[in-house]
Amino acid sequence: MLTQDITHDLTQAMKDRNEEKLSALRMLKAELQKFQADKGKDYTITDDDVHTIIRRLVKQRKEAAEQYSAGGAKDRADAELAEIKILEPYLPAQLTDEKLAEIISDVAKEINASSIKDMGKLMKSVMQKISGQADGSRVKNKVTEFLNKITA
Repeated sequence: MLTQDITHDLTQAMKDRNEEKLSALRMLKAELQKFQADKGKDYTITDDDVHTIIRRLVKQRKEAAEQYSAGGAKDRADAELAEIKILEPYLPAQLTDEKLAEIISDVAKEINASSIKDMGKLMKSVMQKISGQADGSRVKNKVTEFLNKITA
């Protein structure tokens, strides 16, 4: 399980005295513990739960890095980007543009999506099928592009 890998890597970062990795993994571990507390002690955290939490943390780090860069705090922006590099290996591999386009096309055929009016239905189906293997905004752009091509 992913939670065990994270705990192992956290312990290893302590032994290696890798402060940057240790800080990022401690923050992740705290988020997982908070999630566990919210769900109750009998709930078992799944890998999907971990992926959801990590995606949220990565998104927060990207937004913070953009704000720090805009504010001229390059060192802080670099620290946020470094944390992203530590967290991303725990996420599933991202789909290529070609594979994503193929999935969108297949799902569109399944649900008979034929116009931009079907955007919501197509987005929902595609997001369920890819389960975290592509960023939502990237999927939205590809779905919009696909629907515009078939209606043109």
